Amino acid sequence: MSPLPTPLSPSSFATTQLSLLAAELSAETAATGALLASHSPKRLAAAGLAVANLVLKGRRTGVGGRTVLELEGDGAVGGGGGTWDGQSGVGVGDVVGVREQKQGRGGTGGEGRGVEGVVVRVGKGVEVAVGEGVAEGEGVGEGWLGGRLWVVKLANEVTYKRMNWTMEKLEKMAESEYTSLTRVLFGLDTPTPVSRDEAQVEFLDQTLNDSQRDAVRFALASREVALIHGPPGTGKTYTLIELILQFVQRKLRILVCGPSNISVDNIVERLAPHKLPIIRLGHPARLLPSVLSHSLDVLTQTSEAAAIVKDVRKEMDAKQASIKKTRNGRERKAIYNDMKDLRKEYREREKQCVTTLVSGSKVVLATLHGAGGFQLRNEQFDVVIIDEASQALEAQCWIPLLAAKKVVLAGDHLQLPPTIKSLDHNIKPKPDKAKDKPKGAASLETTLFDRLLTLHGASIKRMLTTQYRMHEKIMRFPSDAMYDSQLLAAPAVATRLLTTLPYDVQATDDTTEPLVFYDTQGGDFPETTAPDDAITTGKNPTKSSLLNDSKSNPAEALLVRHHVRRLIDAGVKPEHVAVVTPYNAQLAYLAHELRLRDRFPGLELGSVDGFQGREKEAVVVCLVRSNEDGEVGFLGERRRLNVAMTRPKRHLCVIGDSETVGKGSPFLKRWMLHLEAEADLRYPDLADLQEV
Repeated sequence: MSPLPTPLSPSSFATTQLSLLAAELSAETAATGALLASHSPKRLAAAGLAVANLVLKGRRTGVGGRTVLELEGDGAVGGGGGTWDGQSGVGVGDVVGVREQKQGRGGTGGEGRGVEGVVVRVGKGVEVAVGEGVAEGEGVGEGWLGGRLWVVKLANEVTYKRMNWTMEKLEKMAESEYTSLTRVLFGLDTPTPVSRDEAQVEFLDQTLNDSQRDAVRFALASREVALIHGPPGTGKTYTLIELILQFVQRKLRILVCGPSNISVDNIVERLAPHKLPIIRLGHPARLLPSVLSHSLDVLTQTSEAAAIVKDVRKEMDAKQASIKKTRNGRERKAIYNDMKDLRKEYREREKQCVTTLVSGSKVVLATLHGAGGFQLRNEQFDVVIIDEASQALEAQCWIPLLAAKKVVLAGDHLQLPPTIKSLDHNIKPKPDKAKDKPKGAASLETTLFDRLLTLHGASIKRMLTTQYRMHEKIMRFPSDAMYDSQLLAAPAVATRLLTTLPYDVQATDDTTEPLVFYDTQGGDFPETTAPDDAITTGKNPTKSSLLNDSKSNPAEALLVRHHVRRLIDAGVKPEHVAVVTPYNAQLAYLAHELRLRDRFPGLELGSVDGFQGREKEAVVVCLVRSNEDGEVGFLGERRRLNVAMTRPKRHLCVIGDSETVGKGSPFLKRWMLHLEAEADLRYPDLADLQEV
């Protein structure tokens, strides 16, 4: 019998997590408050943190009865940040403040009235779903929505409240209350050994490869916990769909969760064609349009169970209309009393409708914090599946896990963990002596996926090894450096190039190469630490930067523009090209100074962190760092570089100073040597990049 792993006290773990979560919320709230208090809406918009100079175009009723404010740029303000260009960190599903925009600074107190809501759509303008009362001006005053407005992202305190509630419950739990799963997850017991012959499976998806089938068998046979390690492009979602269908065939009830709405919606989209009774919990404004028909809000209005609720609503509407026709005070009071009783009946019937719908569903899907809503309070599930588990805070994972019997975690712990604002990320990373060892339980960066691998070892994990995204030459380095050379390129993608896209692309020096490296060493492409005003207006202010002294490299930005133009001139569609960089200042320079989106409509600009989970036919990675000291900052995080180099399908172009970057760590040195040996190596001349 194998020795027990070093156990961790659930109670002390929860106590530590509560402290860390309090610090994280404080950091997030303080950061937002400081920005709002110190900078004007225009400056926040220029730095990509808000959308300024908006006006209310109209109101409409959205899904779930929410009022949607339709905001667009104020035509009277030329180039003032009123047009959404995709650079802002605010996106669909975010909690935002819609605020009255006053002159000068954009504080949150009495300086500008506002309401909170959820972003429904972004385009030339922004659409925000808010409370129903805003349609009539309730509680916020009728007049202010008629003026100039701005939108800014806010901290979502609901998520923290649910994590805190869960950790407080775990902290107070007696050992006799621990489930078998809880005991295994904290190392108090070892996982039940799995026999290879234990799961005889008739696969529904005959296209699954051997490693995917092995992962499904293992997850079905595991009694308490199974980890599915899915490196980039290895078909993790297809594997999970097969696993869900197999569980349902075995008459088991499944709760599927993820840290973000998009991670959950991707699974809903793939499950929908199988005609299972599924329900997607969550605010309709946060869901993809393609999954709305499965959302609880829509089903409570359209299902058979909702019919009786509709009848009560009609009666309420009729009573509401009769109030306006009645002048007699006694009659009005009687109607109000009737309305009070009807509202109570409506809430009770709606709750019963929700309970009927949820309890009748074999598969329920929600974000991790959404699993803490009232709809699931008394629901029981046989298996909890958590997708993108390596991007979730462990405290988030425990929201659906406290009463669970079994869990399957899917993700890739060798890509970026969740972003933690309360940590000082300006500290120079230490050289990578080991492969991204977790930092211990006393860190929010240590995910449940990480901790379980350390606790129980590889015996609880199965890895997917065939990837369907990248050309073999793009895949080679991350496979060797991060995945022990275990990745294999599927034959369909191993040799595909931009010239084999399903439309005409000219064969050029760029489109026939899967891997290109522009080496900018030599001092002609220096980095700069430019505050946001220097980026957007050419000034050099002494006040601290909104971009936190983020690095930019204007000369490398010109090289980005040069290469993107060559690809598009050869026939590659702009929407199939992305430019990613680790530094927000470089993004701001590319967007505002070089106006790359205006020149190439459809081109996507993004941070490496924000592009995790995404893919494009061609990706240009701009590394930015170029200095005499060999300083690389957070470029030294190998998981960040792993994300950057695994986004493209057919073409990866890396732009960077091999001399500077190679000094950052053994990993970076190895990457630079690989690019010099295997890529189409180019030494650019700055004089060739200037535009007339």
